Amino acid sequence: MKSSRLIASLPDSRLIEALRDVAGEVDLIEWNFIEPPPREVIDLVVVPYMSSPQLLSILSGVRTRLVQSQSVGYDGVREALPRGHVFANAATVHETSTAELAIALILASQRGIPDFVRAAKNGQWAPKWHESLADREVLIVGYGAVGQAIESRLLPFETNVTRVATKERSDSRGTVFGIDSLPELLPSFDVVIVGVPLTEGTTHLIDDAFLSLMKDGSLLVNISRGKVADTDALLRHATSGRIRLALDVTDPEPLPPGHPLFALPNVLITPHVGGASSAMLPRMARLTTEQLSRLRAGLIPLNVVIES
Repeated sequence: MKSSRLIASLPDSRLIEALRDVAGEVDLIEWNFIEPPPREVIDLVVVPYMSSPQLLSILSGVRTRLVQSQSVGYDGVREALPRGHVFANAATVHETSTAELAIALILASQRGIPDFVRAAKNGQWAPKWHESLADREVLIVGYGAVGQAIESRLLPFETNVTRVATKERSDSRGTVFGIDSLPELLPSFDVVIVGVPLTEGTTHLIDDAFLSLMKDGSLLVNISRGKVADTDALLRHATSGRIRLALDVTDPEPLPPGHPLFALPNVLITPHVGGASSAMLPRMARLTTEQLSRLRAGLIPLNVVIES
């Protein structure tokens, strides 16, 4: 496995170009997982962005030191990754961009931007009074790096933010409530943001009971994974008009053309683009460069989440 130069496979030319500064010390090869593996030994393999975990089966027979994802979530990877590989997620890459989108979804929903866009499309001047983001009670469910990035952007809007994590703890801002506190917390909030990883325990976390506890007129924002929410329950509660939805993720995904969620005026949907911004490439390049540096020095890579 050891050689004088590291070998790294990257899924597209943009990332290769972003890593030119290390090209003198690393052999960079382009591999998008469509063609057969280009080498039997590849020190670092970067997986195509937003690809199915099933594509990882192509690594069977390839010797690697690290398989690097371009996503933070890694649901389904453990079952698909062939034995003998170390897998790292892309923590530090998407938090900024995902937090930006969460704030954009909240502001657009609170200030009625979709209504104004629809009116303008019909050539109508349609002023209307809407809720502010200022002074709202906001609940963040999932207080990892993304949740913390969202919080730091919410506070300047003069919101009152409450945090929920897996287990209760305290920090410099006070209590971070445990997820078992949700039934008591949900009825009090104007905006509920869900940013939890998809696990067996969080699948359909947002169900009929969850939505029934939310206050009338409140906004649910899901920037985690589609399967965290029960789509039928979302549809029932949004169709009634009792709550509003802002969804960057859906189940199924992509949401089929003509799905009834698309037609509801109180539902704002973006097509899983939380990380899809100009912020991604430079951060992915920095993470990949750091991983290569660690492999060269014999250090443990960052963000390792699975060792098969």
